[in-house]
Amino acid sequence: MKDYNGLLAPAEGKLGILLPGMGAVATTLIAGVLAVRKGEGQPIGSLTQMGKIRTADGNQLIKDFVPLASLDDVEFGGWDVYEDNVYEASLKAEVLGYKTLQPVRAELEALKPMKAAFDPHYVKNLDGTHVKQFTTKLDLAEQVIADIRNFKAERECSRLVMVWCGSTEIYHEPSETHRTLAAFEEGLRTSAANIAPSMIYAYAALKEGVPFVNGAPNLTVDVPALLELAALTNTPVAGKDFKTGQTLMKTILAPGLSARALGVRGWFSTNILGNRDGLVLDDPDNFKTKEVSKLSVLDSVFHPEENPELYGDMYHKVRINYYPPAGDNKESWDNIDIFGWLNYPMQIKIDFLCRDSILAAPLVLDLALFSDLAKRAGMSGVQEWLSFYLKSPQTTDPAVRPEHDIFKQLVTLHNTLRDFMGVSRVETSNLEQYQDEPVA
Repeated sequence: MKDYNGLLAPAEGKLGILLPGMGAVATTLIAGVLAVRKGEGQPIGSLTQMGKIRTADGNQLIKDFVPLASLDDVEFGGWDVYEDNVYEASLKAEVLGYKTLQPVRAELEALKPMKAAFDPHYVKNLDGTHVKQFTTKLDLAEQVIADIRNFKAERECSRLVMVWCGSTEIYHEPSETHRTLAAFEEGLRTSAANIAPSMIYAYAALKEGVPFVNGAPNLTVDVPALLELAALTNTPVAGKDFKTGQTLMKTILAPGLSARALGVRGWFSTNILGNRDGLVLDDPDNFKTKEVSKLSVLDSVFHPEENPELYGDMYHKVRINYYPPAGDNKESWDNIDIFGWLNYPMQIKIDFLCRDSILAAPLVLDLALFSDLAKRAGMSGVQEWLSFYLKSPQTTDPAVRPEHDIFKQLVTLHNTLRDFMGVSRVETSNLEQYQDEPVA
């Protein structure tokens, strides 16, 4: 990662937020931002809009502390495998109600997705009908690049960011094609089977110097070839997999158990989900991608190799079940077998009835605005400070295990914002959360 150079460009002009995948999450974000602009709602869950940071002047709103793009200056665009405009897609997603959508209906109907770069091999349970035709994957990437340039010109944007809101692709591992930029581009020319659609969007964005965030657990910008391109074009990247429902609960609860030195024998997690994401994850190959992401959380919090008496024999299981009647209202159950003094057993049971896209939409907004901030600060490569928002965070050194403790992640995020503004860091979560006086 290229570090902050001390120069922060202002947020002048419009910021275009490009969204590959305009399903439930993307349409909930877009409708929500438009509603907030009109005073029809509040951006709850968004740190950039409602979060605060401790400074020498007391607790300030983050948006007043760092120069973020204003919601009034944001333009939305994107791609989808179905041609529904954003209003039609919002109705089908059944996340937001009539009273929320009607005041912004005209603006939503005017937003129509561009044809998607799609490969049914990577998402077997979707039958895309609004897709690009191409000769090679290089041709497909060049079409996406043309879309990016046309959107920027037509919407008169001075800057762009791209956040993947598309489906989880099937599980695959890095290969020689992904090892160098030259090998990757040769793979595009020969339409290599192991170049997934998400990689094509990421390649197009990075070629144009557009920050890219991977909101799914896909293998995308976490391959050397695309990190090489990010360094070449001085472009920030972040990933992967939005941290919303069950994993959010794990990163809140697990640090507490660890802090109290309570042991864990088992953690069984299951979900029911009925939206497009649930349909895609009903395929075993797509589910494996998600499973790998979700399973990585607890080990990095508990460090079983360092605490074998407490966590060395922990059994961790994750299940996701497609259940259409649930729609976007995901329900997750956790059964946690813990033990305490003298090894006496106890249990914790969690039943979280959440709205998946309601939790994800503010994350997309924050990741977009903070990625733009990083770009204006001259940063590039993996933005580890954005791990707060992600299930399976990328690290600048792939050999280093990522931090999953949400409270430590928040301190890192706040300290990076302090760096931008030339303010002294707060080095511990204890100081961050409990001191009585402002930071000196």
